[in-house]
Amino acid sequence: MVEELGCSRATGYKWLARWRTEGDPGLADRPSTAHRLPSKTSPSAEAHVCELRRQLKRGPRRLAALLDMPASTIHAVLTRHGLHRLTWLDRPTGQIIRRYERERPGELIHVDVKKIGRLRDGGGWRVHGRDSLEHRRARTSTRIGYEYIHAAIDDHTRLAYAEIHPDEKTGTCAAFLHRAAEHFADLGIPTIERVMTDNALAYRRGHAWHQALTELGAQARFTRTYRPQTNGKAERFNRTMADEWIYSRPFTNSQDRADALPGWLHTYNYHRAHTALGDKPPITRVNNGPGRYS
Repeated sequence: MVEELGCSRATGYKWLARWRTEGDPGLADRPSTAHRLPSKTSPSAEAHVCELRRQLKRGPRRLAALLDMPASTIHAVLTRHGLHRLTWLDRPTGQIIRRYERERPGELIHVDVKKIGRLRDGGGWRVHGRDSLEHRRARTSTRIGYEYIHAAIDDHTRLAYAEIHPDEKTGTCAAFLHRAAEHFADLGIPTIERVMTDNALAYRRGHAWHQALTELGAQARFTRTYRPQTNGKAERFNRTMADEWIYSRPFTNSQDRADALPGWLHTYNYHRAHTALGDKPPITRVNNGPGRYS
């Protein structure tokens, strides 16, 4: 009988004893949480940890030396009470400053390029699978190259503009910047003061790029070397774009994917809730612009 139930003899007798004393309710699953936790941190100790964190603004390791407690315990207490990381705080005031933000639209535009592979007719491995005949043929046939998505994001409003191009040469980048400026002007941002990019040669030394900046009256800004976080809003937009457009569904070819870009950009700017904007779309930050149903 025990073998048929798939359990040990001891477990079988345990269930039998529960049934004899409690009846059918005794056979119900029970939580595995311990009834007693002698080493659990007391509420008063947790309150003391949180109070010192707010007063001294120190991390778990430094608080551990003051409280004679393991740093792992202090970290668990801080996490349990939802206290933010120190890197997110302004030390003098204790205010959250995790997200830096320019004060007005057009004060800073983030520009970046994302490289993606072209799609063969019929779709890539996301359509047919990695083990499909089409995928094996694609691996042994001539490569079809890449496409380059040029994107511009306004720092204050998070309004975005993007285009697909066959390269990332300085002339292409300069022409894109002009069209991005026209796009932002149509949305109520007539002036671009600064443009931040990475340190690619097309931006750093490209004559056409600097000529475009001069014509727009904008200043060049560059990210710190080996610190893509400096252009964090562009990097985050690239990730959102990948999740919600580039890899959102199996496209049949590159043109099919390109045709979906304008619609997704409209959704991003006019309808998609942005957590940094109080769950409102970016357009609402331009002259009290229209809401999500425009």
